[in-house]
Amino acid sequence: MNRAILRISLACLAMFVLLLININYVQGFEASKLADKTGNIRVFDQQFTYQRGSIVAIGDGSPVTVAKSVLIKGTKDYRRVYPFGKLYAPITGYDTIYSQSAVEEAENKLLNGTDSRLTIRNLTSLLTGKQKQGATVALSISPKAQTAAYDALLSDGGHPAGVVAMNPSTGAILAMASAPTFDPNVLTTFDGTQLNKVDNQLLRAPSQPLLNRAVTPDFPPGSSFKIVTSSAAFSQHLLANTSQPVPAPQPLKLPNGNLLNNDGDAQCANGMPPVIEAFYLSCNTAFAKLGIKLTAPTLRSYAEKFAFNQTFDIPFPVTPGSFPKIPDNDPSFTAFSAIGQYNDEVSPLQEAMLASTIENGGTLVKPYLVSRILGPGLSVIQSATTTVLDRPITPQVASNVKAMMLQVTQNPAGTAFRTASAQAANNIVIYGKTGTAENGVNNSNTNDAVFSCFVPGPHPIAVGVIVKGGGFGADAAAPIAVKVIEAYLAAQS
Repeated sequence: MNRAILRISLACLAMFVLLLININYVQGFEASKLADKTGNIRVFDQQFTYQRGSIVAIGDGSPVTVAKSVLIKGTKDYRRVYPFGKLYAPITGYDTIYSQSAVEEAENKLLNGTDSRLTIRNLTSLLTGKQKQGATVALSISPKAQTAAYDALLSDGGHPAGVVAMNPSTGAILAMASAPTFDPNVLTTFDGTQLNKVDNQLLRAPSQPLLNRAVTPDFPPGSSFKIVTSSAAFSQHLLANTSQPVPAPQPLKLPNGNLLNNDGDAQCANGMPPVIEAFYLSCNTAFAKLGIKLTAPTLRSYAEKFAFNQTFDIPFPVTPGSFPKIPDNDPSFTAFSAIGQYNDEVSPLQEAMLASTIENGGTLVKPYLVSRILGPGLSVIQSATTTVLDRPITPQVASNVKAMMLQVTQNPAGTAFRTASAQAANNIVIYGKTGTAENGVNNSNTNDAVFSCFVPGPHPIAVGVIVKGGGFGADAAAPIAVKVIEAYLAAQS
């Protein structure tokens, strides 16, 4: 009898131990999987009782909180708050009771504490009775540069626009602004009816405030694409050096019989300028002829080396630029693509990446927004590393293009020379390329303004700006870039 009781007791003990192990395993290692199951109303309700991790910007040294969760007075629930409203909206996105966007979505599991890398920390919280807490996401953003970018877009006059600044050596994104934009605070209500109303208003707004124009390839690059065309021409030995003369007729008769003109139908120097002069004067016919010589497949291959037609995460997915296939590799269409027209499309991010590649000696690094992920105890869970996307050109080719970009801002005839006064006042030397892209409207004042530039040195920065309907790149886009550069370098000094 005692032996039978002993066996039953041991069996009960074993089952109890197994039950304890299973409970701890489910709580510790299956929580994330169970939380993701649709219809889990308990998890839906509990998500508001945990403090979601903060998002901070650390690009200027001291962290600046740009998203946090605060306890609602008189309750046990937390509500998401964005202290700067619209300023960081294209980066943080929003966190609503139903969904997230941008960084809030990409890093959601870390922010809400369900990521497997927080398992041990959450188990410790259960044992100590402390509340579960999400990780802190530290952004590479410079608050000074971000504020300058946002303010500059606001003062532009209401044009749809975007700007991105990045470190050419590391890929760290220093600023990302889009206009018009939205205030994510209006989407953090717990009232589902109110949320749907606000969401529908934003979705239906003609200005598309939810669209992040900083990373959306929705603009023609115009003459800024001559960075790619020049790079391809040097790499393919169509150009030996920056002093080589290139034919620049006005107009250029294309193979299909149509005519391609320089801006204002102006003659390009003497019609046979050195390529460096054709570049800083931004002669369309010179680079259109180079594009025809390169051929469509070659031009496309170099565009893709510069990350056109690629998608990657920063951490949310982006497509920097689009260079579609040219029908039958038609040389006449190729001529237009070589000067950033036809069906070429870019984002401000792509423009920043073009400049970054030249500043970085021909190496293109992957842009990123998240510098570090910190656990509730501020221990580092993840750190950003520099990733090379491609090496589209050699250092020598990059040096040639760099010399030409310098003349755009330093030569009195350069298309962005007017930015030189601001540069001289602050001892800043900017290398750049303007673009004035036709967008299909027969009015030069509605052309899209583009500027791609960089500043080398101990704190290098590359900037891409596009202002839809802004007119000339030097007038609308370049001044925005200068303000971002000035703010960033001042913050680092």
